[in-house]
Amino acid sequence: MLAAARPVSLLIRRGGGRCLLSTVTVTKTTASSGKDGGGDRLEALRTRLADEDANIHDFALGATASPATPAKRRKAPPKSARILPKPSWLKAEPATSENYKSLRSTVRELGLATVCEEAKCPNIGECWGGGPDSTATATIMIMGDTCTRGCSFCAVKTSRAPPPLDPAEPEKVATAVTKWGLDYVVLTSVDRDDVDDQGAGHFRSVVQKLKEKDSNILVEALTPDFRGDLGLVDLVATSGLDVYAHNVETVERLQGRVRDRRAGYEQSMSVLRRVKEVNHVALTKTSLMLGLGETDDDIRATMDDLRSNDVDVLTFGQYLQPSRRHLPVKEYVTPEKFDEWRVEAEALGFKYVASGPMVRSSYKAGEFFLKNLIKERESENAASG
Repeated sequence: MLAAARPVSLLIRRGGGRCLLSTVTVTKTTASSGKDGGGDRLEALRTRLADEDANIHDFALGATASPATPAKRRKAPPKSARILPKPSWLKAEPATSENYKSLRSTVRELGLATVCEEAKCPNIGECWGGGPDSTATATIMIMGDTCTRGCSFCAVKTSRAPPPLDPAEPEKVATAVTKWGLDYVVLTSVDRDDVDDQGAGHFRSVVQKLKEKDSNILVEALTPDFRGDLGLVDLVATSGLDVYAHNVETVERLQGRVRDRRAGYEQSMSVLRRVKEVNHVALTKTSLMLGLGETDDDIRATMDDLRSNDVDVLTFGQYLQPSRRHLPVKEYVTPEKFDEWRVEAEALGFKYVASGPMVRSSYKAGEFFLKNLIKERESENAASG
């Protein structure tokens, strides 16, 4: 077997340029005697590879082969959990009461949707359950169960083309509320950017039908922003409701990450401001989720903005991640911190503040609202006496 050796320059190309790393010697075998020469060489190569620990980097640098040493396998670092473990104070009452079962049955019979179910609210058992010393509150979601927007915190279904509005819905809702015997009802809705008036006229019809059935019932409307069209805000604000709620959801700095791109901090403020311009009787209300990465200064700035727009009621609640597809929780705020925010907000002049880890925008809204009315009446009586 004859062999000839010649030097060859090894070039490695990177990003279109070339870099000469080393010169290696390549041996070319010319002839082979015997039928088994190829098999012998192949077996010799296998043996050498088994005994060596060379890699492409060694080859490129012309490193001398060295006896093999066992490679140490490094354990991959653990992946950070997207969902933080929930602290002990986040507990909700089970949904087992007879009143809860009755409300759920009526919802099914009439084909209604509730935000309590669609948004997976943890307080559904407590709010729907009511009791001898508390007011049962249900939040009915009108205009369907599918939203045209996609906020990164919300569990409600989304679509660019949801099913059409149900013209019989105002009557269905009024019938359900009458059957339940509720003192206070919260109406909310999905966003309907696909409808000409974005559902404002439909919202108005539902409120008016409820008041027609029972003039004593208290109605809170938790509305979309109607893309900042104040004429549409007027339609709902002058419908006869008692509380106009619209949520800013989070502090100004986090709006783009938390809410749909069609929403906005100033747009929401303009909605709340407009309500007081056309309805001097109704209370205005908004809600903030905590635990999304906001700072204390962010929260204080938001409270100042809300008061400058004459918002009456503010609720604080812990953001809970509905699924791994949604924004992760940055922090679980302690009950003590929530209480501090309540005290600070009340000092700013809000008529009522509900603040706690399990508080939601419409969490036991009837009870909060009624208790606040009682407090105001007691204060007025004391002042006049």
